[in-house]
Amino acid sequence: MDFGALETVVANSAYITARGSFDGGFNPQITRNKKFRARLKLPPSAECQHLKDTIDTEFDSICVKQPIGKRLFQEFLETVALYIPALEIWKDIEDYDVAEDEDRLQKASSVINAYLDADSKQFCHYLDQKAIIKVVQDCNRVPDGLFKQLLQSTLSFLKENAFPQYKESNYFSKFLQWKWLEAQPIGEDWFMDFRILGKGGFGEVSATQMRATGKMYACKKLNKKRLKKRKGFEGAMVEKRILAKVHSRFIVSLAYAFQTKNDACLVMTIMNGGDLRFHIYNVDEENPGLDEQRACFYAAQIVAGLEHLHQNRIIYRDLKPENVLLDNDGNVRISDLGLAVELKEKKTKTKGYAGTPGFMSPEILQGEEYDYTVDYFSLGVTLYEMIAARGPFRCRGEKVENKDLKNRILNDPVTFSEKFSFECKWICEALLEKDHKKRLGFKNGTCHDLRVHPFFRSINWRKLEAGILPPPFTPDSRTVYAKDIQDVGAFSTVKGVTLEDSDKQFFDEFASGNIPIPWQEEMIETGIFEELSDESYVARRESIVNDNSAPKSGVCRIA
Repeated sequence: MDFGALETVVANSAYITARGSFDGGFNPQITRNKKFRARLKLPPSAECQHLKDTIDTEFDSICVKQPIGKRLFQEFLETVALYIPALEIWKDIEDYDVAEDEDRLQKASSVINAYLDADSKQFCHYLDQKAIIKVVQDCNRVPDGLFKQLLQSTLSFLKENAFPQYKESNYFSKFLQWKWLEAQPIGEDWFMDFRILGKGGFGEVSATQMRATGKMYACKKLNKKRLKKRKGFEGAMVEKRILAKVHSRFIVSLAYAFQTKNDACLVMTIMNGGDLRFHIYNVDEENPGLDEQRACFYAAQIVAGLEHLHQNRIIYRDLKPENVLLDNDGNVRISDLGLAVELKEKKTKTKGYAGTPGFMSPEILQGEEYDYTVDYFSLGVTLYEMIAARGPFRCRGEKVENKDLKNRILNDPVTFSEKFSFECKWICEALLEKDHKKRLGFKNGTCHDLRVHPFFRSINWRKLEAGILPPPFTPDSRTVYAKDIQDVGAFSTVKGVTLEDSDKQFFDEFASGNIPIPWQEEMIETGIFEELSDESYVARRESIVNDNSAPKSGVCRIA
């Protein structure tokens, strides 16, 4: 009997059952652990008032970016008649921005009629008349950003007028209760591990489930001794800090950071569809590579992810098919930011040898200073490999010394087979340009030049960024897109390394617990937010009833 294969079958079955893929549904009542769910409780409001002085209370942070903060602020606005028009136009503009093309004109007209007409009951009086006229004139073209200025004006109005009142309300007190819960310690006991999905340079990546909510994640375990032996502390902290900072549908999100006796753990978005390398080479081994439609879609989502990183002054430095992962629906995200670097204040370039052989740009290989352009060279290599099922500078399986590979990258022209269309060859050549000054990529704060390239003619960028552009391929929900467990390989025991007090201090800082935005998203999408809100309401009602039923004096009532 092949016990290795049997282990994989059993592990896959448990994993698929846990993620609810057979029926495509998510039932938190079934997947949660009742003991841990019971530990999620909001404290009395009085115990949280001190948080007013410790948390970030900027309007944009707590009323726009943080999901629970936004939800509670909007619930407060519903209670004040003066602010209801501003609340409704805010919601309707967001609805317009993610609407299907055929619905946009109708939605735009509804916004104009409801909020921009001076005779309307919900007329937004605070809006600039010139801005209103421009929207009305442009309405029939339904351009992207049609209501951008009006939304900014609406948020400014709410910040000036509603926000101070909100901070004195019970809704803000409830937000402080949630911030208290968010700040509670988290550890390995809150998670149940399933099968190993792969491994990195410092440890394994496993599927894991948050016991209290039932949500599935991927847990990246960085072995502490291996980190120390290979001088990986700085890289681990950089990855954790960057993942906590960026929030994009095209980059994996960090939800939790904690430690065990042996590992530093990052709990992140689980991507059940596997990585691009697996899809290029392993899904159809007789016919490796992806068709151009799929490659174009994935490349567009990678561009959107890179643009977000670069707008946050982060150079990725390790783009390759293994680090691009598919989710349940077939959308991709960038992962593994262990080699990323955040540019220092007032700096536009950095220096340092980092990346994967065959994907590093000429300027990195030559030891020069570089900027974001290095990531677009790697994008060119990745796109080439998606189409050709081999790299542009070496054949699949070819053993090439790094110095020879470097010479090819610096000096050899890239050749293209008949698999490449004219537009695909054109964009690959523009991305693989050896002179970084001529390379296509990030300019003047955006990737506009890339977006308008003929290769991306079929991409509706607005719908792509809104998450409503259908992927060309949907992973099979009953398939685990990962190597068999016995093929993942195991790490050897790290010997001769002792963890000291200074190391303990580093790991204590690393294990920062819940990451606010992803944690709040989890509380809402799994129903915990509604449940705890209802429990809190019931508790308050019972308290009021008990207070009212208690004797108010020494007078005895006679029925």
